[in-house]
Amino acid sequence: MQISTKFAIAAAIAAGLSSHSAMAQQTVTLMAYSGLFQERYTKAVVEPFMKANPGIKIEYFPMPNSAQMLGNLRAQKAAPQADVVIMDVSVSKAATDEKLLTKIDEKTSPNVADLFSAARIADVDGVAVTFDNLVMLYNSEVVKEAPTSWMDLADKKYAGKVAIPGMPDIQGLSLVLILEKARGGFNHLRSVDKGIAAMGEIAPNVQTWEPKPEVYPVIISGQAIIGAGWNARAQVNADNSNGKLKAVLPQEGSVFQINTINHVAGGPGKDATAKFIDYALSPEAQKAFTESMFYAPTNAKALISEAAIARTAVKSMDKVIPVDWIALAKVREPIMDQWRRKVIPLSR
Repeated sequence: MQISTKFAIAAAIAAGLSSHSAMAQQTVTLMAYSGLFQERYTKAVVEPFMKANPGIKIEYFPMPNSAQMLGNLRAQKAAPQADVVIMDVSVSKAATDEKLLTKIDEKTSPNVADLFSAARIADVDGVAVTFDNLVMLYNSEVVKEAPTSWMDLADKKYAGKVAIPGMPDIQGLSLVLILEKARGGFNHLRSVDKGIAAMGEIAPNVQTWEPKPEVYPVIISGQAIIGAGWNARAQVNADNSNGKLKAVLPQEGSVFQINTINHVAGGPGKDATAKFIDYALSPEAQKAFTESMFYAPTNAKALISEAAIARTAVKSMDKVIPVDWIALAKVREPIMDQWRRKVIPLSR
């Protein structure tokens, strides 16, 4: 046999093996937050998973918020394109009610057994994958004295310099709930009139309710100088800005935010999807992401460094206002209606 013929046969065999390998590889599409979350989650969780499971490819589909993720799931209900979705718990509840998800439990994911009780939410098919809390952000080069109250956002010296991700983003809703409690409200499921009124006082100072690409770089750049955001992202941005961005927990307290990981019903990833979800809930993955981005872990067996855990929502437990996000989902639209009528019109 001629050498050239041998090379041709070898090349054909190699091509066949490559083709077989490509056919054997499974793809799991993960829909989750864009920006910094995507960057850190990919490095801490997605890449290690793919390294350990070379037959599974994770495709990350970024979206800016949970509301848009839900819209995507609704649009694809007949033929889902995503397999896994990481989104806010209240939106996960809506997706559960609409039968867009498959239940995650110990049968489908053994690591569920080791989750904190707060990570397993009644009537929600997903389970918590991260915990976080709302904080006040400010540009330390402009704001020399750290603010102490959420109502400092209404101070006239900040006119046109406030940035808050407004509703339907859950950050705007969270601030309404905090202010409702601060103003003497006792049941946000019945009324948030006091919180909406307080937001009306802040609204004239607001430069934008839709900070782009997100609130942290807007404040770091000085386009705005004070606002609200999530602790985990604030911690990373504080480091990246050499302390130019700072985060404080005002005297009125904060609320917990829960991100759930969800298995999309009828998604194409099948068994590979369940395998990735279980890994995302493992002590290894939880530790890696907490130490990378300062979200509090949901797996009780995750051994987090003291330095990292001190910068998570865990440090603020004594100032957390309890919120039943699932019950709140039922009254979210009426609150949104009040926001449109009584807050937005007062903006600059």
